[in-house]
Amino acid sequence: MIRRFTFMAYLLLVPLMACSQQEADQYIAGQNYDVIETPVRTRDSNKIEVVEVFWYGCPHCYNFEPLVVQWEKTQQDDVDFWASPAMWSSAMQMHAKAFYAAQALNVMDKLHNALFTTLVVEKKPLNSEAQIQALFTDYGVTAEAFSKTFNSFGVNSQVKQADARARSYGITGTPEMIVNGKYRVTASKAGSQAKMLEVVSFLVNKERAAMAK
Repeated sequence: MIRRFTFMAYLLLVPLMACSQQEADQYIAGQNYDVIETPVRTRDSNKIEVVEVFWYGCPHCYNFEPLVVQWEKTQQDDVDFWASPAMWSSAMQMHAKAFYAAQALNVMDKLHNALFTTLVVEKKPLNSEAQIQALFTDYGVTAEAFSKTFNSFGVNSQVKQADARARSYGITGTPEMIVNGKYRVTASKAGSQAKMLEVVSFLVNKERAAMAK
């Protein structure tokens, strides 16, 4: 009787084992995501880093933002999620400076969506310091505080670091997601923006399992 019970339990476990293997093989390197040839150092080695590389003037990033916000809310405490601006033009560099200036001035909660909306929805270029300053002042930042921060050593250093980081990641467009400095996820390989986050979650779990060993 005991042997029969053990055999039946094994039969019940077989489908579960198959499902686990199927899940493990669900996403494939080179097919659903890219492996970064030289891993990029993360800012906290004790956590699983996820970086969203974006541009305020990118309609795809604008559409992706609500999905990312909801995804972040579901993550465990061991995930370190943050955003990094991409730049391959002088205008994008200005927008990257706006991003870091908003962080430094503690107005990111107001300016993040405003920058997206101004560039993507209203189609205003924001390609000069004066235009960006006008937007910041609309949200309560004084012209003096903006100018001092926008042109500060700290903001300029962060912009340079973000540019170097994106180059190390091998970014080809926006939005793209980087998991633990090792994997690059794009909509073209994942299949859609929603599937990007599915692949990212898969890779987060992959890194979590590796760190637990």
